[in-house]
Amino acid sequence: MMNEGKRNLLGVLVDAVDYEYVVSRTIEAARKGTALGVSALAVHGVMTGVGNSVQRYRLNRLEIVTPDGQPVRWLMNILYGTRLRDRVYGPRLTAEILRAAAAEGLPVFLYGSSKQINEALRNRLEKLLPALTIAGAEPSAFRTLEAAEREALLGRIRESGARLVFIGLGCPKQEVFVYENREALSMPVLAVGAAFDYLAGVLREPPETVQRLGLQWLYRLFQQPKRLAKRYLILNAKFTVMAAAQWCGIWRPDPLTTNAPSEMISHG
Repeated sequence: MMNEGKRNLLGVLVDAVDYEYVVSRTIEAARKGTALGVSALAVHGVMTGVGNSVQRYRLNRLEIVTPDGQPVRWLMNILYGTRLRDRVYGPRLTAEILRAAAAEGLPVFLYGSSKQINEALRNRLEKLLPALTIAGAEPSAFRTLEAAEREALLGRIRESGARLVFIGLGCPKQEVFVYENREALSMPVLAVGAAFDYLAGVLREPPETVQRLGLQWLYRLFQQPKRLAKRYLILNAKFTVMAAAQWCGIWRPDPLTTNAPSEMISHG
């Protein structure tokens, strides 16, 4: 089990952790009924914090931010000598926590994505993990929730008996949701990115070699070119340049230069 604490990557704090630690801490928080905000950040997720001081404030106050992408892991190893042997990838992390929750008898709630994917995910999990209790599952509303809608949603999650919540709203909306609502729910709330799509069988995982080489972004770009071209081609280049500047000491990003949110904007 590995936990070497948070490291400053371009001003965003990412945890030097492995799967075992994150699963263990999440299940412990679920057992105790304590708030825990978790997000798995690849390059795109890190860059949402780099480019927005309010989002950086949110990310830097989550309890666990894992190095989801290989480039993020590589940069942590280069800058800090963390010797991370693997990334902590959202879909795999989700699967491992779901297995642990099933073994512990901890009910889960699934929130986000489209109605079709949400239903497909629930049906697939019921077959793959028959011991897992899915206390509830709701698709995204694909818009910002009104205050009354947000409170009603949180009420449904609490009343369902769930002990963990998985959020699949896409980055950065899901991280906003986790930051704003984990304390109100008093349980682990996890932003899991494309995990819903992968675990539902809608998206195919790239070959292991592609993942190890840090080229999963290219694989996904071919899968969804219109949606992901700007994200990957522009943000990846910016990440590389800024990472080089931090490594050379030309730029010293300060994770404390952030702005607190002035209002709640949970998406649904």
